[in-house]
Amino acid sequence: MAVALVGAAFAVGAVIMLSSKKPAPAAVAAAVVLFPSAPSISPDSLLARAAIIYDPTDGRVLFAKDADESLPLASLTKLMTAEVVLGNVSPDTMVTITKEDLAPGGDWDGGLKLGDKVSVGSLLKIGLIASSNDAITAAASAVGEGYVAKMNTEAASMGLSKTRFFNPTGLDIDANTAGAYGSVFDVARLAANFYAHYPQYFELTRNQSVSVERDGEQQLGTATAAPLLTTPGFIAAKTGYTDLAGGNLVALFDVEVGHPLVAVVLGSTRDGRFDDMLALIKAARAADSKTL
Repeated sequence: MAVALVGAAFAVGAVIMLSSKKPAPAAVAAAVVLFPSAPSISPDSLLARAAIIYDPTDGRVLFAKDADESLPLASLTKLMTAEVVLGNVSPDTMVTITKEDLAPGGDWDGGLKLGDKVSVGSLLKIGLIASSNDAITAAASAVGEGYVAKMNTEAASMGLSKTRFFNPTGLDIDANTAGAYGSVFDVARLAANFYAHYPQYFELTRNQSVSVERDGEQQLGTATAAPLLTTPGFIAAKTGYTDLAGGNLVALFDVEVGHPLVAVVLGSTRDGRFDDMLALIKAARAADSKTL
């Protein structure tokens, strides 16, 4: 059960902390944490099993519901995959699609075919905007063997103590095992870190669709974050959904110019994740900007 903790704060700012790889705060109470002037949010009003509003400017947790519970991440995993790929491979590197890349369950309606030659940068665009599992797997393969180990090493260096990756997509491994696990607190800091390092890639998710050249042909994919694109102050988002995870979503948005917040919901429903996110954004906007 959530307990109100008004004005709680965590001393180290996420962007500075994560960029410099300093240890992150280890835990957040399974509670509601609101800035003083915000209207009350009942955790029970959210469909999500866990949720958070996080201020990366100074590391404050502004609202939290079971923020330390480790849950299946689904395609939110792709943020870490993209972080590792961009840290190890040039976006101009060309990748030839193999049968190992063509796993079922991708969201991109354009599809990739065996033998296609696509740049890493284009694969990441498809993976982040249209959430293509094939594309993000192919991009990860450019890192070489052991890329999942690199993802876990990176998570450890960020202090994401509740996070563990088993594949680059977050797809469920079987009926009982997810492809990745993490807490909303960890996801919020991962998203802040990715935005600090690669804003041009995260901001691609503001596009309504993605068009990528594949062997001389243009392939079009639809943005999975489409319901958020008209939200005032929207910066970036990543969706996720599997049978084990339910509906997941992380979003960055400005409450005022130059002041982004990160909100995360895990364990909602396919449609409910957007309702939950909009409720969190509304609450953040209702807060007195002087307290942020």
